[in-house]
Amino acid sequence: MMNQPAARRSQQPGILALSYARTVVELKQFFRNIESAVFTFLLPVFMLVIFASIFSFEIDGPQGEEPLKFRQYFVAGMIASGIFSTTFSSLALSISIEQHSGMLKRLAGTPLPRVAYFAGKAALATIASVIQTALMLLIGVTLYGLSLPADLPRWGVFLSVLTLGVAGCSLLGIAYTRVIPNARSAPAIVTPVFLALQFISGVFFVFTNLPGPMQAVASVFPLRWMALGLRYAFLPGWFESQEQGGTWNIPLVFGVLSLWLVVGLGAALRLFRWNRGAGA
Repeated sequence: MMNQPAARRSQQPGILALSYARTVVELKQFFRNIESAVFTFLLPVFMLVIFASIFSFEIDGPQGEEPLKFRQYFVAGMIASGIFSTTFSSLALSISIEQHSGMLKRLAGTPLPRVAYFAGKAALATIASVIQTALMLLIGVTLYGLSLPADLPRWGVFLSVLTLGVAGCSLLGIAYTRVIPNARSAPAIVTPVFLALQFISGVFFVFTNLPGPMQAVASVFPLRWMALGLRYAFLPGWFESQEQGGTWNIPLVFGVLSLWLVVGLGAALRLFRWNRGAGA
């Protein structure tokens, strides 16, 4: 006859069930916080509409090709920026608040496996990124003439950049919580990084028009490569000549994003702390 502890263990839900349950909790908390949901989904849309209305100039193409409206270039960059915001920024902010409020310390003392907690966060970031990307695509296509990927390779690059970007930037957001000393200072430590990378990564300005040192710094971080990969997916083929080195360099896009995924995983495993009280 099965002993009592073994029987209780056999009745406990598995990792998948607990991860699903945690995902439901994360989604409910997110959508019940109206301010957070509005900020996540509507702020990028607001910025897209404002700046796309301001930047009305065109980028000349080769002879025989129609010029590219900068707002189309801008939409591709804003989609990448939205992914970065929904993953890196949002996770760094929300997790740091949970750390310093003591919530994570209490969770660590429950039977909930830690992997289920992170699965819930990852699922929330993924779902929010997909919704936000779909919303930006809808606005880009209907209002600003953005063309959807023309063939399977471009769709493949789009989906790959989305996947690698969400995964890598989510892990970086988790790791970045280590430099946040308290919940009150979280926005001041997270937001400047996000804004600075937006300005130097080819979101608001044509990347090759930026000063060389800015291009060099931006090329270290994933947002620049996410924006490049999405431009390949959405912009006409002739625009390749306008990119750095006159090439889309898609293998390097995948290489850098994959490297950041590995770096983010290692950093998250090494730097993340459940309890950040008492200067931890």
